[in-house]
Order: sequence, then structure tokens, then C-alpha cells
Amino acid sequence: MVTIRPFRPDDPRDAAGVDEVCVRTGDAGADARGLWSSDELLPDLFARPYVRLEPSMAFVLDDAGAVVGYVIGTADTPRFVARYRELWLPGLEQRWPRPPRPPVTAEQRLLTMGLDPERMLSPALAAHPAHLHVDIAPEHQGGGHGRALLETFCRAAAAAGSRAVHLGMDPTNTRARAFYDRLGFDEISGVDDGGVFLGRAT
Repeated sequence: MVTIRPFRPDDPRDAAGVDEVCVRTGDAGADARGLWSSDELLPDLFARPYVRLEPSMAFVLDDAGAVVGYVIGTADTPRFVARYRELWLPGLEQRWPRPPRPPVTAEQRLLTMGLDPERMLSPALAAHPAHLHVDIAPEHQGGGHGRALLETFCRAAAAAGSRAVHLGMDPTNTRARAFYDRLGFDEISGVDDGGVFLGRAT
């Protein structure tokens, strides 16, 4: 039976499962294994900071003990950014070379994003203080699990005092956009970050 449960920060299998799903869905929803210089890159930027810094806001899709999906994020983006800079960024800078300015390659552009957490603090997003990332392994997509994960996160964010949530997405991922449209997300204008940002009440 596939269930949703809280992420277990003391179980290395949960961390490894989140990493794997992150990479398997990291190319606009498609498999990103082998796409970058290391498969450690995407988890180091988009998954591990959340499960390390905000484990109470992390939930996984569990199939017989295996993590096959997740929703991760924060109820308070400004607080998360401050903790990211203090607690996550020093290790990230040790693991990855600082890109040139301006960055030249796609990987350098990704790293530049990861090394600049304040980019998450666009004034246009201030009315949506929570943010999330949701990813599901391909073989478990289409069964209503994405909706269930997202609603689980929104309930947790509301309980933590956040009235609205936002997310960023690759504009080429039309399947994901249709999914978020069905769940009541609207586009947020005025974010100068190159992607599409959507928001809704928790």
C-alpha cells in the first residue's frame, strides 16, 4: 500500500530515497541521471537543504518502505533563507567550485542559484511565504499522489501559520503546469528569476 508519512531524518534510507527521486525527476520531470557532472548536484541544491533544515515540513510517498515521492519546503521562506545561508551554504561552497561571473554553462547557472539563497526573497512572493517542491517517481505518477502530497504540505504550512504557498517550475513542463492549474494555483507576476511561479492559499 502506498502511503504518505513524515520524512524520518534519522533514517538514511529516507534521505537516499529523496535524493533518488530528485534526480529521476530533475529534468523538467524527466530522468536527470548523468545530465550533470555529478548526480549529487540536484539533491545538494533542491532536496537536501529542506530535509536537513526543515524536516518537519518534509513528507514522503512510501511504497512498502521505499520512498517513491516527496513534498518538501518551508512555511517561512525568509527564515529558511537565513538558515540556508548560515547552516547549508558553507558546506555547499566546500563541495562545489564557485562559478565564474557571469556563469557560462547550465551547471554553473544552477550552482549560481544555489549559492544565492536571497534570490528566493522576491517582493512579488512575499504574500506567499511558504514554498514547496513536490516530485514523484515516474511509475507512481498519475494516481492522485501528487494532489495528496501537496494538500498534506499545505495543511502543515497552515498549521505553522502560513496563509499561502508558492512554487517555481520549468515553463516547458506543461504536464506539471496543468496539474497545478487543477489544484487552484495561479501565476504570480513580477518575479525576475527566469521561471514560472505559481501560488495559492494553504
